[in-house]
Amino acid sequence: MKGIILAGGAGSRLYPLTLVASKQLQPVYDKPMVYYPLTTLIEGGIRELCLISTPADLPRFKQLFGDGSRFGVSIEYREQPRPAGIAQAFLIADTFIGADNVTLILGDNIFYGDEDFHRSFVEFKSGATIFGYHVNDPERYGVVEFDADGRAISIEEKPKRPRSNYAVPGLYIYDNTIVNIAKNLLPSARGELEITDVNLAYLSRGRLRVNRLARGFAWLDAGTSSSLHDASAYVQTIETRQGIKIGCPEEAAFRNGFLSLARLESLIQNMPNCEYRDYLNEVVAEAKRV
Repeated sequence: MKGIILAGGAGSRLYPLTLVASKQLQPVYDKPMVYYPLTTLIEGGIRELCLISTPADLPRFKQLFGDGSRFGVSIEYREQPRPAGIAQAFLIADTFIGADNVTLILGDNIFYGDEDFHRSFVEFKSGATIFGYHVNDPERYGVVEFDADGRAISIEEKPKRPRSNYAVPGLYIYDNTIVNIAKNLLPSARGELEITDVNLAYLSRGRLRVNRLARGFAWLDAGTSSSLHDASAYVQTIETRQGIKIGCPEEAAFRNGFLSLARLESLIQNMPNCEYRDYLNEVVAEAKRV
């Protein structure tokens, strides 16, 4: 399976912060925002990645991640000249996807808290898998409705009268038919290729699975100033109380076998003295004790 990080858009909801750097390069507590979706894909066992962003912002992502080898992955980069919907990513990354299945994650979405969550990547075989997350304000999102047996029966984008409280987060797993589905989409009234229309296409074929995320699982959308602050506060609280880091791609790569212990130690030696380096040194020390 391959992975796409969609890190484009104008970031207008974070103005004037985005005059300095793109939304996905803003800090979420102690790391750039894009570290979190990258870590999610690595934790899901995905090693071939494509990052999509604007022509102006791509050089900064390339400077941040390079070819991905320091995380034990490969990263390609593609331009999104102008934002035209989430589903546009599958057209931009058509040749990257090739004949493989693919996961797409939005660059401003943070997921944390349930190890079973990552089984969705490993156990995926065909069709589409999306997620349902219980929220208090479903009218802001794509909303999935379930029947009495827990099967998804409808999805609506930002409905005025939501049929459930389950929002669809920005993480989607598709088989290879996604490319043809995306090519046959018609733009919505706002001129975009809507991801909800992709999910409806799979639903109409009886090939959509919706995994409801467990209580206590955290999904954070850091796309506004207030939600960016909330996400930083959440990450700080967890890291301070538990002594672990959320969204640490080096650690995720090491624990998934993408990096050897020796390679991780080598990477740490090239980092400046900082809390991030201290944490990874603790990861190495723990691994040696075990």
